[in-house]
Amino acid sequence: MTLQNTFFTLPDGRTTKLYRLRNANGFGADISDWGGIITALYAPDKTGVLRDVVLGYANPADYLKNSPYFGCIAGRYANRIKDGRFTLDGKTFQLSQNNFGNCLHGGIAGFDKQLWNGECDGHTLTLSRISLDGEEGFPGNLEVKVTYSITADNALQIEYFAETDAPTVINLTNHSYFNLDGEETVDAHFIGINADSYTPVQNNGIPSGEVAELSGTTLDLARLIRLNGKYNRLATDGIDHNYILNPECAQLEISAATAFSDKSGIGMEMFTTEPGVQFYTGNFLDGSVAGKNGVVYQRRGGFCFEAQHYPDSPNHANFPSTVLRSGETYRQTTIYRFSVG
Repeated sequence: MTLQNTFFTLPDGRTTKLYRLRNANGFGADISDWGGIITALYAPDKTGVLRDVVLGYANPADYLKNSPYFGCIAGRYANRIKDGRFTLDGKTFQLSQNNFGNCLHGGIAGFDKQLWNGECDGHTLTLSRISLDGEEGFPGNLEVKVTYSITADNALQIEYFAETDAPTVINLTNHSYFNLDGEETVDAHFIGINADSYTPVQNNGIPSGEVAELSGTTLDLARLIRLNGKYNRLATDGIDHNYILNPECAQLEISAATAFSDKSGIGMEMFTTEPGVQFYTGNFLDGSVAGKNGVVYQRRGGFCFEAQHYPDSPNHANFPSTVLRSGETYRQTTIYRFSVG
């Protein structure tokens, strides 16, 4: 089932749309052509009731705010680039700086703050746009396409494609905040990530450039573990780190990350072709954001599994390359599959 409704009107008079994708079980998502935002994602709980498992706003126009990137396409470069600067083929590019002097999720007006072209056919929505040369400081005219599909086995599949006419860097992800049971925080959720190493960070989430083992550290999530037990052993208020996924995950046959709530009985597996996942526990939610159903989102009110290349990769030759050149095609597939346990 596919429905399309007017979502809200932009200040310049353009109209945004909301697409509703459902399978025969009622599982599905509401997705806007504004920022590619997943505004709702409905999965059945252990009683058979459909629950909205992502954070977002009740008032559609609130998505115009400087929000915490609820549900959006983050790009042209998801995560951080130090000082908003990188060098490619001997030329240095200065990007917009929107996070402590760094470029975060594409800059001041990244992909999350753009109106995309939408085409819907059956259970699939395709959003596309051209990011012009120089947008937020990034080089090259970049043609981007993102396809959302709802499957019969209660999964949301997201496929990303991009081509450029000049050398550039690209790193796309979806930035949904999940909460599988609707409680104030996700502290009681169980989390597992199929990773043996990660990229340590310095100030403001910028990688040091090293790759470190997770075994024996408080960040190790190789076994499914309840988060509130993990926090008791952390020196910080939460997790916001890039986990380096074990290589076998890239074939999409083994889950890269898993979450489960024993209260709702909802389980979620993420599969991705990407080499990393930023696991973020909503540490910067501070009670100032009024969301859906009158809920005020507190710290750790949701978590993100952001499938990605590593943060600040353009400035670290030892990280997997994020360079895209003319004649090449950027491809990525990420799947969020839901079940009841």
